[in-house]
Amino acid sequence: MTSWPDLSALELLVAVADHGSLSAGARATGVAQPNASRSIARLERHLGVTLLHRSTTGSTLTASGLLVVDWSRKVMQAARELAEGATSLASDSAESIVVAASQTVAEHLLPSWLAALRETHPTVRTKIHVHNTSDVLADLHEARCDVGFIEGPRPPRGVNHLVVAHDELVLVVPPRHPWAGRTDPVTADDLWITPLVTREPGSGTRVALDEALGSPAQSVVELASNAAVRVSVQSGTAPAVLSRLAVSDALAGGTLVEVPTSLRLHRQLRAVWTGPRRLRGPVAELVAIAGRE
Repeated sequence: MTSWPDLSALELLVAVADHGSLSAGARATGVAQPNASRSIARLERHLGVTLLHRSTTGSTLTASGLLVVDWSRKVMQAARELAEGATSLASDSAESIVVAASQTVAEHLLPSWLAALRETHPTVRTKIHVHNTSDVLADLHEARCDVGFIEGPRPPRGVNHLVVAHDELVLVVPPRHPWAGRTDPVTADDLWITPLVTREPGSGTRVALDEALGSPAQSVVELASNAAVRVSVQSGTAPAVLSRLAVSDALAGGTLVEVPTSLRLHRQLRAVWTGPRRLRGPVAELVAIAGRE
């Protein structure tokens, strides 16, 4: 390979994974769908691998595409760090904050919160760490961030915390799954004996699921991102329980089907921080924005 992949194409591929389809990914990145199709095709030729299964019902990621998405996330994070570092060098006097966020919050809520913060604090630089909930708390305890946003059924110990939003977990299957047309709720016992695609231990989604079941879920595979879980379910691996935020596009597009369940799968999203109980400055404004929105 004589040249690097196009960053905009990698961003589009990640958006396809996050939003469930090529058309939704194109909308999220502001690219016209014909241009998006050509961009992914060029990326496939450049890498020498097929990234999407294309059909009359839409496009889904291949197994190779799923791996490239995970690698692309690291590339995009490194590119963001490069841009933020260059901005920092160019403007050392500007105030900066570091925010650690769980994946669901970072992918679906934090971008709009940061856009609103920029309206009131246009010179503030923000660095984002995206982790699962347990790693966000580790960042906080080790002073690697100013504020964190986490998921989970219970408030964490040893930190200040404030509920800023609410979330719902839903059971999802591919359209051809036997549960797809089910009208009677799936029970906790049904789920406990059913192998599932799950998030990794330490994620807020996994903690909430295990607590709802009363014991650890049976995992046929554990994956470290909502997008990877969603694609695995769409490929027919097994059912999964994910945030409604993470599957809304796939449900709307018909690539996943929601199955009713008798479990209580609601959870709270919290801002967490250490030090004085009363926040000040841009961090206080960010937490206030999260609570309002």
